Amino acid sequence: MRQHLSALDGKTFAVVGSGVNGASAAQHIAAAGYDALLVDKGDFGAGSSSRSSRLLHCGLRYLAPGESTWEFLRRPKTLAIALRMAREAMACRAQMVEKTPERVRKGIFCFPIYADGTYSPWQVSLAFRLLERLGPNSVPLGYKRVGPAEIPAIPVARWLRDPEKLLGLAMFDEYRFEWPERICMDTVLDAERLGAVVRNYTAVTQMRRVGDGWSLSLEDRLDPGATATVSARMVLNTAGIWIDRVNASAGSRGRKHITGTKGTHIMVRLPPECADYGVATINRVNEPFYCFPWRGMHFFGPTETVYEGDPDNVTATDEEIDWLIDETNHMLPALHLRREHVLFTWAGVRPLGADPGFPKGVRSREIHDLGREGLPDVYAMTAGPIMTHRSAGPEMAALVASKLKPSRAPQVPSYAATKFPENQNSPPLLDEDTSIKLSDLQFAAKGQHATSLVDLLFRRVGAGWTATMGYGAAEKAALAAAEAMGWDRERTAREVEEYRTYLKQLYGIRPEHRAPVAGPTESK
Repeated sequence: MRQHLSALDGKTFAVVGSGVNGASAAQHIAAAGYDALLVDKGDFGAGSSSRSSRLLHCGLRYLAPGESTWEFLRRPKTLAIALRMAREAMACRAQMVEKTPERVRKGIFCFPIYADGTYSPWQVSLAFRLLERLGPNSVPLGYKRVGPAEIPAIPVARWLRDPEKLLGLAMFDEYRFEWPERICMDTVLDAERLGAVVRNYTAVTQMRRVGDGWSLSLEDRLDPGATATVSARMVLNTAGIWIDRVNASAGSRGRKHITGTKGTHIMVRLPPECADYGVATINRVNEPFYCFPWRGMHFFGPTETVYEGDPDNVTATDEEIDWLIDETNHMLPALHLRREHVLFTWAGVRPLGADPGFPKGVRSREIHDLGREGLPDVYAMTAGPIMTHRSAGPEMAALVASKLKPSRAPQVPSYAATKFPENQNSPPLLDEDTSIKLSDLQFAAKGQHATSLVDLLFRRVGAGWTATMGYGAAEKAALAAAEAMGWDRERTAREVEEYRTYLKQLYGIRPEHRAPVAGPTESK
């Protein structure tokens, strides 16, 4: 059962944070012997992490500056940053694959090299050789170059545009997160095991400086009128796209820290032989563009536009969907992709750093000391993607250790995936994915901080990221979870309706629509 917020009233913590980087910070800070409080105004992992491109990428995009590789010679500082970020990407890739293999999946990717393209063959090879040197040898890139004669045998790649201009393909192994929300949830649960207090749907409504610390007013968003006041020696603002709003709750009139860029994606079905193959390329506005394999489907994206709308209501627009379809047909004209092929869409906003010199935001992760802005002992992290959260946590913990002394003995954090009890007798929740059991749902409902059917299906068992997104199974799921969640018949029916409304509004799910498979074999 959810503890009443008043139980926290008057307590003192070393730090307060939120988001996936906050979860990692809480995990490592609690492991170091500090009292940590992790609060999120929504569910854990429900923000930008759940709307990402889901790539555990090798860092290739950091070595593609845009117009040409010669950009780095004109701006050596940019090259230094790019190399640092690529090194970190390769290290995080290896760490995730080795420590938590259950949460990642490997795909075979190709980068097409065109005679009139931005990058020549030697530049592409140089980029991959640099990545191999920058990263650990334990999780290889599997890089190789194939010539034009071999391309027709490679799924997806044989549909690339302008085959007469193709000089070859750079083939390499790329990984995806097998679903980011659960990675965040694993981190939250381990932070709790280590002694952190964790609460979702709990908003920080005000921060006041009191003595040498901060007084924070908390509000339970699920229990109107339930409030508490806690104290914190330090505040780590890892609220992502909401960072500036949290700072404003402390009366900050400091500079803007977030430039949000919106990324939209579309999910489609390709022929079965394409299952493990993807394409990474540069679109017509010199930005990365992917065809990414996902659970028997493929998604295309992303868009990259500055977003200044409501961060709590980010959805794909018709214009963005049309742009993605058009860009996909430019990359793979043989698909003849149309709107009717789209299974669902999603969109999110990247919490990049604000800098006038970078109109679409600064991508390098940075911790900002807000003491110069009138907020002593408050720190904000910008541009912290989910793929580097395990290095962000120790960085935050080191910052705390430089200021405060721990109150208990250190412990060792765990990066292992949180597993459900084995139950072969349990029926599956979904027809299209029999690996998700009803017993998994019931187990998660009992002790993993879920408060709704959306929480359960998206962030606890992953049914939300299947072909139907669990639309048809919502009633079965709600009935299976009702006892553990304490729902009566009326509440159970309401959860089903709210879940289906959520799918329609945020992901464009059309339950009556049966999207056909896209590809040259389809009758046009």
